[in-house]
Amino acid sequence: MILTRVRSLLAHLLALTPFFASAASPARPNIVLMMADDLAWGETGYNGHPQVKTPVLDEMARSSLRLNRFYAASPVCSPTRASVLTGRHANRSGAFSPNYSTRPEEITIAQILRQGGYRTGHFGKWHVGPVKSASPVNPGRLGFDEYLSHDNFFEMNPPLSRNGATPEIIRGESSELVAAEAARFARKVAAEGRPFLIVLWFGSPHGPYSGTPTDVALYRDIAGEELRHRFAEITAMDRAIGGFRSVLRELGVAENTLLWFNSDNGLPAEHKGESFDGGWRGSKGTVFEGGLRVPGIIEWPAVIRTPRVSSVPAVTSDILPTLLDLTGLASPKPGRPIDGISLRPLIVNGAMQERPSPIGFWQYDASGERTNGRWLDAELARGTTPTTRNPAIDFLNYKHPVPKTSRFGGVAAWTDNRYKLMLSDRAVANPAKVGGKRDVPEAVALYDLIDDPREERNLAARHPEIVARMTAELHAWQRSVERSLSGADY
Repeated sequence: MILTRVRSLLAHLLALTPFFASAASPARPNIVLMMADDLAWGETGYNGHPQVKTPVLDEMARSSLRLNRFYAASPVCSPTRASVLTGRHANRSGAFSPNYSTRPEEITIAQILRQGGYRTGHFGKWHVGPVKSASPVNPGRLGFDEYLSHDNFFEMNPPLSRNGATPEIIRGESSELVAAEAARFARKVAAEGRPFLIVLWFGSPHGPYSGTPTDVALYRDIAGEELRHRFAEITAMDRAIGGFRSVLRELGVAENTLLWFNSDNGLPAEHKGESFDGGWRGSKGTVFEGGLRVPGIIEWPAVIRTPRVSSVPAVTSDILPTLLDLTGLASPKPGRPIDGISLRPLIVNGAMQERPSPIGFWQYDASGERTNGRWLDAELARGTTPTTRNPAIDFLNYKHPVPKTSRFGGVAAWTDNRYKLMLSDRAVANPAKVGGKRDVPEAVALYDLIDDPREERNLAARHPEIVARMTAELHAWQRSVERSLSGADY
């Protein structure tokens, strides 16, 4: 009888354990989410760049889980960042494009983890709303205990706001500055004996570029000063990542820290052909692979003990559901639509060999939204941290009282393990210029990403049955997004 009870208790405990790596590992890991700004899939040494020096990322890729088909949820920055925070495509909250905000009603990974006992900090680029204290979508309001952040991208000697205060100039190389702040926060929380969520979003290598003389000198043989500075920013960011990881090891928490690195979109069009991006078609701002496919690495020594490379499609929207699954926490609104899936089987033991559901991408036609009225008051939506291009961002977000049920417009894609369907209303498409020509998506295109990852052969006419099936799935997803955009989830 006693033996039976012991067995029953052990079975119960195992069922409650969200994951188990080793007997010494605590149940919940520290979590670090790092994101580069405009770093292309190919702009790392491990992905084959012939010039860029990224020794830290290369070492991480060799020793952890490398995601070869990792996607940003959007080919531009603000929507991708919203997807990381919420697990939802940003169109659901009206964050269509750069300088659009998310909505205060959204539920973020920081809010959920903080409620679950984590200490939370954000450092660097925010870009889903103003960081000022009055903003209802600043990092503090969306779940972060502490933050040192910028409304958008930033260069050396950046103006940053600490916990919503008036921005102050902090002198130094920008990646090293925000990484040092993240390290300070990690030291503080480790001393408290609590787990932490650190979101470290670099401003590099977004243009305009400003490398240190030492870093620029590494690329003296590269033609073009702008490109030399871009590569210098990448190397400085790589070094800052290495410094932060050294602090984790020093604190004795590296073993059970899940560090997830990725970029927010693909290579800017002006550098297509200058910098290696993997050879994908398209660039930042397009839903071709060149705009969406980005570097992705997950490092977690306590669990990922053997280096692995995965070609399972994954996306930034997967981050929230994955972390909830791994920590055993849940959203307070479990019925709210989530677009990502949990990658726990892929991370823990490599059991996921295929993605169970497709990924949706959608560049929304927002041309008619301005007549609907603002979701946030204009004063609350005005930013305070200037960039080299903009003294203050007016973050946009509009009401959308009537959801569309057909003729969705814009450019959308539906990607499964093999095929990618693209539907384009070319009248509203904004394709990037590549080599002086516009890479215009066809009205209907079907690509086989296994046999044709460069998206050179449109198979739509050859496989009408696949087009019909994937179109129906895409439109069903778009109708769901439209319902969320109208405010139905709140």
